[in-house]
Amino acid sequence: MPESIPYGKPFIAGKELEYIRRAVELGHLSGDGRFTEQCQRWFVERLGCKHALLTHSCTAALELAAIVAGVGPGDEVIMPSFTFVSTANAFVLRGARPVFVDIRAGDLNMDDALIEEALTERTRAIVPVHYAGVACEMDRIIEIAGRRRLLVIEDAAQALLATYKGRPLGAVGDLGCLSFHETKNVICGEGGALLFRDRDFMERAEIVREKGTNRKAFFRGEVDKYSWIDIGSSYLPAELNAAFLFAQLERADEIVARRRSLCDAYRERLAPLEAEGLLSLPRGHPDKRDAAHIVYILARNAADREGLRRHLRAEDIGAVTHYVPLHSSAAGQRYGRTAGTMAVTDRVAATLLRLPLFFEMKEEQIDRTIDSMRRYFGLRPGGARPG
Repeated sequence: MPESIPYGKPFIAGKELEYIRRAVELGHLSGDGRFTEQCQRWFVERLGCKHALLTHSCTAALELAAIVAGVGPGDEVIMPSFTFVSTANAFVLRGARPVFVDIRAGDLNMDDALIEEALTERTRAIVPVHYAGVACEMDRIIEIAGRRRLLVIEDAAQALLATYKGRPLGAVGDLGCLSFHETKNVICGEGGALLFRDRDFMERAEIVREKGTNRKAFFRGEVDKYSWIDIGSSYLPAELNAAFLFAQLERADEIVARRRSLCDAYRERLAPLEAEGLLSLPRGHPDKRDAAHIVYILARNAADREGLRRHLRAEDIGAVTHYVPLHSSAAGQRYGRTAGTMAVTDRVAATLLRLPLFFEMKEEQIDRTIDSMRRYFGLRPGGARPG
C-alpha cells in the first residue's frame, strides 16, 4: 500500500530544537525575550515595515489591529467573504460590521472594482486578504482608502515573502497581519505578527498587547513602574514559539523557494488537464510574486469537485476544500452585510479543491497525485487516453 500523502505537514527546517533549548537556558520563557526581539527585527529588515510585534496568532494580530485602529460600534469594514472567520471576528468583537465584497475569478482576491459601491459614511477600514499568498490590487485599494480617509489593514496570513510590484505584502497597508500557524509556509505551531508601515499606532499597540499596561516602557527604563492605562489582553507568544519561529525565518527564503518549485511542478503536470477542459488553474501576474502557499484547482462544477476529492481521499491523498463563505454563514448573516452579489465567491467555494503541498514533499508524490487525478478523469498517466 503506498504511503499516505497528507495535505500538509509540520517540519524542522534548521535550528528549531537548538534554539528552544537555548531559550530555556536563557531563563526566559514568557513573552518578549531575545528570540521574540530577533523575529521582530527580521520582519523590519526583510519586509521594510517600521516596526513589528510578534503575537500568539494571526487572529491576535487582527484583533490588536482592530483595537489600535480605533474600530468601534457602528463602523463598517470592507472585506471579502472568501476568507477565514478571524478576518471578520476581529472587527465584530469591536462592535463593527463586516461588509462583504465579491472576489475576482482570476486570483480569488477581493474585487477592487466593487469596493467603492460598498462604502458608506460609516466605513472605517478596508481589509484586503491576499488569498494563497497572491497580492490584491494594492495600488487601487490604497488610492480608494486615501481619498476616503480609510485605513488599510492587510490580512497577509498566507503571504510571507510575497510581493506586489516589489513591495513585501503585509508592509504595504497601514497595518499588516501575518500567520505562522502550522499550515502556513513558515511555522511555529501557533503564531502571528502585526506589522506597522509607519509609527502610527505603535505606542498604543505595545500597551494593548501587554494587557493594557505600559510594561514595555518599564522594561526600557522609561518609567519607574508600570500600571493599567488602556484596554488590552495577552497577545504575546511564549518564547519557545519565538525560538522555533526564528529558526524558520532564518531559512524562509529556502522554504518559499522550495514551495515555489513544487508549485511549478504541479502547474506543469496539471496543464494538460486544463487543456482538456477538465479543470481550471489560477493565472499568474508579472506584478505579483506569490508565496506559493496553496496549490488549488477549480473543478467544472460542485459535483465534479466532490467526486475528485473523494477519489483522492480513497487513494490516501489529502485533498481538501476551503472556506465556507462568510456571507452564507449563520454568524456572517447576523453580524455582517453583503454588498452586491456573491456569484464568483459562491462558485469558487463550490468548486475549489486544494492539493497536497508541504516543504518536505517529493516530486514523486506530486506525480502520484496527478496520476490519481488522471484516473478520475479516465486518462492514463503521461497524457494518453485509454483504449
